[in-house]
Amino acid sequence: MTTTREMIEETHDAAPVEMLAALFEAHGWTTEQVSDEEVTGEVPGAWTSYQVRGIWRTEDKVLQIICLPEIRVPDGKKREAYELLSRINEQLWLGHFDLWSQGGMIIYRHGLMLGIDGMLSIDMAQMAVESAISECDRFYPAFQFVLWGDKSPRDALDAALVDAAGEA
Repeated sequence: MTTTREMIEETHDAAPVEMLAALFEAHGWTTEQVSDEEVTGEVPGAWTSYQVRGIWRTEDKVLQIICLPEIRVPDGKKREAYELLSRINEQLWLGHFDLWSQGGMIIYRHGLMLGIDGMLSIDMAQMAVESAISECDRFYPAFQFVLWGDKSPRDALDAALVDAAGEA
């Protein structure tokens, strides 16, 4: 019997939602295919577990990767959160962080343009998920410092980047 890992290793390209679902299953992460255009998985990170969503837009051939670090911004901290988001986004080459207007959640988003065939390789899927988790892990402490440690956005980001640079 072929395992999920063997199946995705043998698969060169697949529909984006199917490939992400197979990747999540191969790693043993909880996954749910919400629809033909959306899959979600629970992915462990260094600080917390993240909900990672893949949303496929057929007409644009774009797969959006959304990572939710389960950080809610209280109303009294929104100004500081927006300043921190701006400072963090200056550090990113791919993707960006947002403050979701519904519910005040911090999210990370990145869009992958997949071309005419709209297929996703296992390598691209793995890199996209790893990148989202890596960026959320990298900046998670900064959000905590601002929201619960009363640090300024500048000090929080400096402290988070020093801590991340010191980890091996």
